[in-house]
Amino acid sequence: MEKKRSNIIRTVLSLGVAAVLLWLSFRGVGWDDFAAGLRACRWEFVALSMLAAVVPFIARGVRWRMLIEPFDPSIKASDCVHACNVGNLVNLVLPRVGGIVRTGIISEHSVEGQDGRKKAPFDKVFGTMLIDRIWDGVFMGLMIVAFLAILWNRYGEFFLSRVLGPASSKLGLVWILLGLVAVLAVFLWLLWRYHDSNAFLGKVWGFFRGIGDGLASCLRMHHGWKFVAWTVVAWVFFWVAVQFIILSFRGVDTSGLHPEMAAGFAAIGNLSLLDGLFIMMVGVVSSLVPVPGGFGAYHYLIMITLQAMYGVPQDIGLLFATLSHESSTLVQLLLGGISYLKEAFSR
Repeated sequence: MEKKRSNIIRTVLSLGVAAVLLWLSFRGVGWDDFAAGLRACRWEFVALSMLAAVVPFIARGVRWRMLIEPFDPSIKASDCVHACNVGNLVNLVLPRVGGIVRTGIISEHSVEGQDGRKKAPFDKVFGTMLIDRIWDGVFMGLMIVAFLAILWNRYGEFFLSRVLGPASSKLGLVWILLGLVAVLAVFLWLLWRYHDSNAFLGKVWGFFRGIGDGLASCLRMHHGWKFVAWTVVAWVFFWVAVQFIILSFRGVDTSGLHPEMAAGFAAIGNLSLLDGLFIMMVGVVSSLVPVPGGFGAYHYLIMITLQAMYGVPQDIGLLFATLSHESSTLVQLLLGGISYLKEAFSR
């Protein structure tokens, strides 16, 4: 009961944060102009962006299977792709819960070993899911650092003060993470110290050892270069998806729009490949905010980035953010729905 209540409170708070950020983003928007802007966009490029967005979801599932393979080679790449898609679907409503859901799906697919236990039990699969997430965070962090180191004069100050600052310091995420790490360290020490003398702590210790085995799976997987290659493929296509949204603003008929909006279309349409990469990175930082599906956080950060960096009016900045975010969300809904039906009817 307490756990259910805690989940409800967390969900309500996340929805509240999302609602506030959406309100901050869309207040003062002229909805007639917004609708006119939607009609002016080149929707064939929005469709291409959605097709490009499919690739990362497949690549991440195939990559995850490489971490699970040392435990249970019978797990198929398609199983991992479907599990990831269902997890993404859950994350649209309950942030961070999708990882647990996809872990459970793969554990259900696992076969039994000679000892009667599943070769890939929940704890080990959970460990692989954690290392999968950690790897994405490390890879993206290194890419952001390298990007800003090379192009600091153009993007550095803005990224630190206007993007990373609002996403971290205002929400106290850094201190929260440090506190959680400290609590976890103390908890693990107590488990290690007393697991032999307490049956309950012994079971918990066994579960955490399974997670540790899953985390160590990256040391046992075959052809690690393929793992890196699939990561690069995923992020490149996220970048491609953003570029197609930029192209949807290029070469359009703006005769029906007022001059300020027409200038905003031109500013976005003239963004370079590097600008598209920077915008993608800003979108990734928005995922630090614990709101369902990035709603509100993505719109707000992208809007202030386009407004402050490129002089794009608020209405057009939000139009860009809406097209980019909602087209990707629709892809998640479609893939998640298909994968959920596949899982439901295959049992």
